[in-house]
Amino acid sequence: MPNLADLTPAFLDELSEAALRSDRRRMHYCIHADHSDPVQMLVNAVAPDSYIRPHRHSLDPKVEHLSALRGTFACFVFDDAGEVMSSQIFGEHGDAPFGITLPPEAWHTVVALDDGAILLEVKQGPFRPELAKEPADWSPEEGTAEGVALIERLRAGLSGVN
Repeated sequence: MPNLADLTPAFLDELSEAALRSDRRRMHYCIHADHSDPVQMLVNAVAPDSYIRPHRHSLDPKVEHLSALRGTFACFVFDDAGEVMSSQIFGEHGDAPFGITLPPEAWHTVVALDDGAILLEVKQGPFRPELAKEPADWSPEEGTAEGVALIERLRAGLSGVN
């Protein structure tokens, strides 16, 4: 059964390398044992060129907490038309917080700013895959050049990072 004891530096290195080999340029590992668990925890290695389509969690409303185990991330929150309302750097960057908490109705995406960046994601269970994410209809699909262009524009809008 997976558990927090599995999260050794060597394991996180392996997860980061697996993310680089993945088409999606990220790789997750569930710490919880089952989708029915009352707390869902996973680590997610995210390469800087991985595009996580903007989404929200309002279909099965649950707060999402993200903490950087390694590296630095930027979280972007959008309005209903896809305009950036706010951004937050978190992780290993100056005085930045190590984590953020997002309400279910917030359209958001996360961009890794460092190689080897790893998130700890925590949400209330149970996990219902069919309701887990509501992709923003104004956002590009994953696996497209438009998606990559979006993360590049978002990253370019950050000042004083990297």
